[in-house]
Formats: sequence, structure tokens, C-alpha cells
Amino acid sequence: MDQATYDRLLAKARRTADLFSFDEFLRFWAEDRPDRLAIEGDDLSFTYGQFEDATARVASALLALGLNKGDRVAWFGKNSTTYFTLFFGAARAGVVMVPVGWRLAEPEAAYIIDNAEAKLLFLGDGFEACAKTLGQRPGLIRCFTADEARKLIADSPRTDFTPSQPDEAVLQLYTSGTTGHPKGAVLSNRNLFGLRKAALDNPMPYTLWDEDEAVLVAMPCAHIGGTGLGVMALAAGLPGVVLSEFEPTRVFDAVENRGVTRFFIVPAALQMLLNHPDCATTDFSRIKYILYGASPIPLELLRQCIAMFSAEFVQNYGMTETTGTICVLPPEDHSVEGNERMRSAGKPLPGVEMIIRGPDGSALPPRAIGEICTRSSSNMLHYWKLPEATQSTMDADGWIATGDVGYVDEDGYVYMYDRAKDMIITGGENVYPAEVESGIYGHPDVLEVAVIGVPDEKWGEAVKAVCVPKPGHTIDAASIIEWARERLAGFKVPKSVDTINALPRNPSGKILRRTLREPYWEGRERQIN
Repeated sequence: MDQATYDRLLAKARRTADLFSFDEFLRFWAEDRPDRLAIEGDDLSFTYGQFEDATARVASALLALGLNKGDRVAWFGKNSTTYFTLFFGAARAGVVMVPVGWRLAEPEAAYIIDNAEAKLLFLGDGFEACAKTLGQRPGLIRCFTADEARKLIADSPRTDFTPSQPDEAVLQLYTSGTTGHPKGAVLSNRNLFGLRKAALDNPMPYTLWDEDEAVLVAMPCAHIGGTGLGVMALAAGLPGVVLSEFEPTRVFDAVENRGVTRFFIVPAALQMLLNHPDCATTDFSRIKYILYGASPIPLELLRQCIAMFSAEFVQNYGMTETTGTICVLPPEDHSVEGNERMRSAGKPLPGVEMIIRGPDGSALPPRAIGEICTRSSSNMLHYWKLPEATQSTMDADGWIATGDVGYVDEDGYVYMYDRAKDMIITGGENVYPAEVESGIYGHPDVLEVAVIGVPDEKWGEAVKAVCVPKPGHTIDAASIIEWARERLAGFKVPKSVDTINALPRNPSGKILRRTLREPYWEGRERQIN
């Protein structure tokens, strides 16, 4: 990017530096570019002028239905413009949107709706039958089908309302819940928009948007990687292109025909794109950046993607409780050949503090392994109705304990080993599954691999690799073990290898290691030995 372009884009970004709420952004862009496309999906399409009016109608309608600031409404369905219109409209009035993962079983969805104390339930297209089940939850005032929601948007009169303030709640996302019930992370306007201003003090080219760009929303809206992309498009005053769900051929079509210039994707979905037969013939020339994150990515997969796509890659590290990205590995630290920094999660964003804490809570020096902790304006307000869980995750000074184990090097790059709860202790040595998986990935017979700890009478736990073979290939355990032995320390090498047709994953694409472990730990009180 030349200096003149950089200066022009920076000047554009600084125009909205002091905006911290949905209401402010929608009113600003509606005045600035009323006829510019704001959002389009399979159901609805709005310019910024239309979108400001539609969301104001939603805010007015919710208040007319008797809702007040701080009340919750829920969405059960796939991604759509209808969802984003309801969410942004609710946020303008300070009503909190609770998107529920559409892949959840109805009892799981019912738990979230009940736990959130939702007053209204909106159903996406194809979920009309849920009106007779989920729509009858005892706390609900009313349930709307997608058609009824769109009628609400179109026909409700616009009235005056008091906009929500920067530090008031607008979004409640439920954590993945790989163990126990999911927790509702409560996020405010400032959580979603606050880090933008700090980034403008020393912006990187990939944080600036040109006028011909559009962002693809393909990850589930019940996760920050989905809803957050829609918010990102709004903040930039550019179009959001919404796919109901991730599907490779639809991603390819959006890239070639709908003006998309960047998107966020989880590694599992990135691999699906790479392995799809249409990938090699798709024109990716408009794509500027591919953002990836949510789970560790094997270095070999990343190298293959860099070689395939014409885009620059940006790794995003964060979590629901930090409103998404807090750490970024920029394009200049990626290369087809691979390098040490590609094993990192990058450096904290401007405005984000990050330390590594030891068991006693003290900050550790560079290269010392401990728990990654962070503090910034994007840290959640709290967990909904869980003061003890909030206190155990976020201390009085605002530091969030991420539950991720890693270290920071001398240059400030963060290296994540794994989730603390997934760590394997074998013979007193700590083994992090992601590190072993990276060592195995690249074996010519392996499509995917997950590493778990299983009971071992001698070592406490033994390292086991669970492999998914490539189509037409078979897994030979001895070959996998020998491959790993050439790349890993002896205590990290799997003692056994199992074959499976597909890895169990939650809706955000994260491997459900607990599900993999359960058969081996059956009859034991804890999944540690």
C-alpha cells in the first residue's frame, strides 16, 4: 500500500474514531452514504439509509411490545439479514440480543433461552416448526417466525427512543460449553467498538478498509466470529455479505461475484475450502485478507493455504469473553516456506494488555510457560447470572484469565500451547495436544488428527493420536508414530494411534476432546490419572 492510499484510508477511519455505539454508527453512515449497500443476504438487502430506518423501526417495535433496556431477546436460526437487522435495532434501544446456535438440540437451545430470561424469540427461515416447542418457553411474551419478524421490521412505526450508551449491554453470547452448561458472556457497545480508537494511533494496513471492499459473514452468528464480522462491516461503513451458513461453493461464489474482499474462517472450514475440487479454479484475485482463528492451525495446513490463495493471511486470537480478537499475527509474518512466528498467535492489538501468569498469579518473564491473561476495553462486562464464575475468570483489576497456556517471546509475540484443561501430563511432563497435532499433520495419509490423553498405569496418562485418513488412504499406526518421532521429543510421541471417520466438533469448529476421551476414561471419577 502506497503512502497516499494509506493516508487516505486512515483519514476515512478517523472520521468514526469517537463513535462507540450501534446507534451512533448507523446514524453516521446513513447520513454519510444513504445509498451505499449496507448488508445483503438471501432474505433482505438494505442500503445504509434503509438500514438505519429499519433498525430504528425494530428499536421502536421492541419498546412498543413492552421491553426495556436490559431485557433479552433470542434468535434461533441461521445467519441472515433479518437477524442483523433485529440485533442492531435491539442494540440501539439497549435490548440485548441472544443468538442461539441453530445446530443445538432443542433442549440445549431451550436452556439458553430460559437462562437468558428472553422475552421474545425470533426464528430464522426453516425453523418455523420450533414455534410450537421453543416458542412455548414459559418466560416468553411472544415468538416470531422469520416472515413475522420481517413484517415487524417493515410495518412498525418509527418512534423516538433513548439510545443505549457505550457501556450498556447489547449482546449476550454463550460460550461453547464443551463441559457443563454454556455461560452467557455479556458484551457492551464499547466491548464491540472500543479497540478501534486505540488502533488508529498506529494503524496497520490490514486494519484499514478501502471503499470497494465488502466482508463475508459465513461463520455462525451465535459466535463472535460470525456476529463480529457483521459489526466489523458496519464500523467500516461497507457492505456485509451474509451467507446462511458456511458452504464452500457459496463462499467461492461470494468471492467471485459479490464483491467480497475479506472474510474470517476457522481452520477446519479453511481446510474444507482447500480440499474442495472447485478451489483450484476459483478466482481469488479480489480477496485482500483471509482472517483465521478460533482453534490452533497446523503449520503445514497454513503453508498450503498461503500457496493456494492469493490473499494475505491474518491470524486472529481471542475468545467470546474478550469480544473476539485481541491478538493478531499480521501478513508480513506469514510465508509459504513457514517460519517460527507462524506458530504464534501474533502480538496484542493496540489497547490490549497481555501477561503470562504463573501458578501463584505473578507475571512470568519471556519464554516462561503459564496462563495467558489479558485486559482491554473489549473484556466482557460479566457472565450472566454467574458472579462466582465471573470472579474466577476476571479479577477486580479487569484481567481475564483465558484458560490458554502459552508464553510470550522477547519481541512480544504470544505462543499458545493449548487449553489448560486439555493438557496431558505423562510421567510428570506437560504435553499440549496442539503441538503434537502439528507434528503429525503433514503425514501423507492423515487428513485430520486430534491428540488426547488416555489412562496409563505407568505414566499416569499416555499420548494417543486419533486420525482421520485422507480419502482412499488408510492409517498405519507404526508409520504415524515414526513420523511423529522424527519431529517431536520422545515423551510427546503418541504411544498409540486410532482411526476415526470424522472428528467430533462443536458448532464453532472446535474439536470436542472430551468426547474423544470419554470411552477411555469410562468408570473413572475424573479424566485425569
